[in-house]
Amino acid sequence: MTTPPHLPAASAADVASRIVAAANRDVTFVLRITGESQQTLLEHFLSFIVDALNACGVGYGDHPLLRPFVETHARELADFVHNGLALRHRFGLAGFEAASGTPPDLLRMDLWDDLRSLVEDAETHFARAPQGLPAILAEVTAFQEGRRKDGPDA
Repeated sequence: MTTPPHLPAASAADVASRIVAAANRDVTFVLRITGESQQTLLEHFLSFIVDALNACGVGYGDHPLLRPFVETHARELADFVHNGLALRHRFGLAGFEAASGTPPDLLRMDLWDDLRSLVEDAETHFARAPQGLPAILAEVTAFQEGRRKDGPDA
């Protein structure tokens, strides 16, 4: 098996620069629900699911995993609303700059710095987190050892 050619990864600063260069076209700001309002939305869906289950004659005592099931699905429904709101109410960088009165260069520099920092943080997390690069390497090593054991020379 041959490895497809690939370019070396760009630096975090290069990635941030490329994104900021395309900001007028690709960067948008979205409306998000946070704090107490986010909790209100989650509580609504928890009650909604419990009421629907009760209407069907199902209660928390009917299954030991029912409560985590309800909580997981309530979060998924709340996330659906958050994502839908974000998609419906978004505006571009130029519009945000005009509305906020923030000088464009200042906002873009702040965006560039945040992007660079977050890219570096994500890379570091992937390289060090047990479920990131170490997990992939362990899986590849186990696969290769399994192939050696099952190979024609075994």
